[in-house]
Amino acid sequence: MTKTAIPVFKLYGESLQWPTPDLLHCETISRRSREYQWEIQPHRHADLCQLLYVHKGQAQLEIEGRRTTFNEATLQVLPPLCVHGFRFDEEVEGYVLTLAAPLVSHLQAQLGTTVDGLQVLGSYPAGKDSEYLNGLFARLQDEYADELPARDMLMHALVSEVLVWISRQAIQRRHLRAPRGREYFRRFTQLVEQHYREHPKIEDLAHKLGISVSHLNGTCRELGGQPALQIMHDRQLLEAKRLLTYTSMTINEMSEVLGFSDPTNFSRLFRRRVGFSPKAFREHLKAEPPTT
Repeated sequence: MTKTAIPVFKLYGESLQWPTPDLLHCETISRRSREYQWEIQPHRHADLCQLLYVHKGQAQLEIEGRRTTFNEATLQVLPPLCVHGFRFDEEVEGYVLTLAAPLVSHLQAQLGTTVDGLQVLGSYPAGKDSEYLNGLFARLQDEYADELPARDMLMHALVSEVLVWISRQAIQRRHLRAPRGREYFRRFTQLVEQHYREHPKIEDLAHKLGISVSHLNGTCRELGGQPALQIMHDRQLLEAKRLLTYTSMTINEMSEVLGFSDPTNFSRLFRRRVGFSPKAFREHLKAEPPTT
């Protein structure tokens, strides 16, 4: 789908009008996702910020062309104009909170300029706060569904509490990212060096480091310029290039040494990342004149 073809909605499936007189809209993930067979196609909102809180179950997200999977309680901030789509399993539990631009501006003004909590794309694992966040969103949903006295005041207070949590997470991440991020990246590259022939799952490596997959990928992109899996692939391909250059191994033998279950998978990865096949790479080396 091209950039210009990405639909702009108020809420997903509702392009014409904002469906509520409130400056926010709250619903469970299952409420809208069930209607669309648990898959929300990529779209964007021109002037709305969304907070997606996945409390239980699995969610696959596509955000600005990048795909990630939540297997733990996570709060995702989706600022205006951010292209996003979701796929949920049918057991998912959580909430989608949508905030109109005037409310976003009001909350940001209250928060101050320290952190643009609602203006910047962010993924925040809930960790020990998962039940606390679930309680906040559940109370928001209850207030939204009822017409009790001082409803707006309480809803805005609850939203403010969620935003304070997001902002504190962002500030903590900013403080810890530089020294701790470098340490995570150093330990990750060590694990890659030790296990790249075994093709470990990125989820397992993140677990060994004590962080989420999204945290690991964010650290790898910041410090290594690419997500964790591509760093793993680069190490495998570096070894492949060495074997192609300095040994007479066949492609099948090389594939086995590098831990690929099928030589075709090895050749496909090599071609995709290097630009031509392992055989062509070796023939190119042989054709080059020796250096003096």
